[in-house]
Amino acid sequence: MADMPSDFWSGWIIVLSLGSLAGLTWLVFSIYFSKNNAGEFESPVWDETLKEGNNPAPMWWFWMILATLVISAAYLMLYPGLGSFSGVLKWSQGGRLDKNLTAYAYEHADTRKMIKQASITELQKDEIFMQSAQRLFQQNCAACHGTEGQGQAMMFPNLSDSYWQWGGSEADIEHSIRHGRQAVMMAWQDVLGDDGVTEVVNYVKTLSSDTEIENPAKGQQLFQQFCIACHGPTGEGNTALGAPNLVDNIWLYGDSDEQLRHSIALGRNGIMPAFERRLSEAQIRMLVAWLSRPAN
Repeated sequence: MADMPSDFWSGWIIVLSLGSLAGLTWLVFSIYFSKNNAGEFESPVWDETLKEGNNPAPMWWFWMILATLVISAAYLMLYPGLGSFSGVLKWSQGGRLDKNLTAYAYEHADTRKMIKQASITELQKDEIFMQSAQRLFQQNCAACHGTEGQGQAMMFPNLSDSYWQWGGSEADIEHSIRHGRQAVMMAWQDVLGDDGVTEVVNYVKTLSSDTEIENPAKGQQLFQQFCIACHGPTGEGNTALGAPNLVDNIWLYGDSDEQLRHSIALGRNGIMPAFERRLSEAQIRMLVAWLSRPAN
């Protein structure tokens, strides 16, 4: 409660809390210790012998309610609860979290140091670390890339194979996790027109398969004119730009005519968020080891 937006709201909460506590205290004492006027009026009688009566509540109720009022008052003095007043003990959830994080960091400092100093190969040979890295992947990455890194929804790449759009070295994978990536395939519809898009689609299909077309020269000419700057003259891509390889028969967004036409005519945009602020140095290194393990 220490981060109240203004003193007005803090004061308002204090007044309501203390006023309610005082009102409840007065109510309890007035019920149990006020003058009993039961004899001033005649109690009605039903069914000849049934009287309404005016018996007070049991006294143990009073002590129970009084105890809860005392506990409430003590709580409001010791802990946050009265507006911006932080309490005598200065306790807060944020402070408790910081304390636990500090204790956790101290307890596992040696393990984290070892992870940072060990080589990727050494980490990959440790089954316990790899299991921890897999759980870490499932907690932070599986929503997009699947539980085993197999990719999904024709939007998120497969991380379990040996093909990497931005490079598969340890440094490249670490950069992708730490800083994220943003891939942009611009739209070529206005430049190529419908016929030009069709020609490039047909030509690109020949790069990754044995597909044959009657006249590849037109599509090849357009590819050489507009596409080689990113994908290279032979279509093998450029990991520095995140331009995918077009000759390996791996297509993130699909390889049908309709999907290829969409990619060329309307473009594609892919964003890999940065995890540098979410994951620790040791966690990033564990993910790099798990993703680059030989089994991939």
